[in-house]
Amino acid sequence: MKEMSAKALVGIYSLAISAFAIGTTEFVIVGLLPTIAADLHISVTKAGTLISGYAAAIAIGTPIIAALTGRIPKKGFLIMLMTLFTLGNVIAALSGTYEWLMAARVLTAVTHGVFLAIAAVVAASLVPTEKRGTAIAIVFTGLTIATIVGVPLGTYIGQHFGWRATFVLIAVLGCIGLIINVFTIDRIKRSAHVPTLKDMVQCIGNPRILMAFVMTCLGFGGTFTLFTYLSPILEKVSGFSTSSISWLLLLYGAAVAIGNILGGKIANVHPVKGLRPVFLFQSVVLLLQMWLLPNKALSLISICLLGLFAFMMSPGVQAYMVGLAEKLVPAASDMASALNISAFNVGIAVGSTLGGWAVDFLTYLDTAWVGALMSATACVLAIINYRMDKKQKLF
Repeated sequence: MKEMSAKALVGIYSLAISAFAIGTTEFVIVGLLPTIAADLHISVTKAGTLISGYAAAIAIGTPIIAALTGRIPKKGFLIMLMTLFTLGNVIAALSGTYEWLMAARVLTAVTHGVFLAIAAVVAASLVPTEKRGTAIAIVFTGLTIATIVGVPLGTYIGQHFGWRATFVLIAVLGCIGLIINVFTIDRIKRSAHVPTLKDMVQCIGNPRILMAFVMTCLGFGGTFTLFTYLSPILEKVSGFSTSSISWLLLLYGAAVAIGNILGGKIANVHPVKGLRPVFLFQSVVLLLQMWLLPNKALSLISICLLGLFAFMMSPGVQAYMVGLAEKLVPAASDMASALNISAFNVGIAVGSTLGGWAVDFLTYLDTAWVGALMSATACVLAIINYRMDKKQKLF
């Protein structure tokens, strides 16, 4: 088995650095909501729209941009996307109003999904065939580390040096990744079939793929009804100090990493079969938060449980969406991956919005039962999908 060249390895790790910066940008707002809200003189729920707005921009932009730019050389496009991402974080750091910060978030968001989709292809092209899985795993490890380290670190920096300092740091990381990419990534050969808008319509127009899309949305939405407001919940409901939040998010991130690993193992046999208990336990865990979070000691257990099931469905829904597309609309299977990124982020946008509604009109703890209801519905759809798969003998 051939080994990766030093140049290829550096290039792959530079893509992982970029993925780390991207993952940190999306979720670091969770730890900084009260800080940003106070500085910009807006409500916490309005600050929460910086998460839902970012997710909506990814959801809408990723498949459309992927379809419209498929013929652009990948290396040049990757560098252009990272340049825009870095610029977006610079604008965020300089923003003096909510409107400017939202505009900066939208700019970085539209680069997010497309960059990750292309980065996976580029990483695979840098290594021998038998090393492609490892190369892609290294790139996406950047996202996992962002959850474990980037979000709590960004929260700590934002709380001690101002939230703008967090975006400056992310811009620096993006710039480092960009510069290394320029020198370590060679020109990538254009694929025979590039995604088109017709592929996107074909995927969305298939009832089975659309049901899988909705299932993914509800699963992720269930997590984000509560996660979006986790920082103010831990302060105002559980009674933790502001300085403790970054450490609690570190604990949450470690649980997320364990959940991802378990989710990958569950997805190996039959993705949607494994998703049934995942969504069920996720809904139960969310509902339990109404009793766990008000108790400071028990809330530590609740953070671990929330993190464990937060993204456990990720490998399963990704594998299921792509596998389903390969069986039902093989010509458009490449677009299925981009659509699944959209599904994740539609769920984040909807979940954050419903969580904001619960905070505004009910209480912080009501985000828990709203999220549990969404996850329970995802579980029902997983059961229906599994039965239909068996009937059609798809897997």
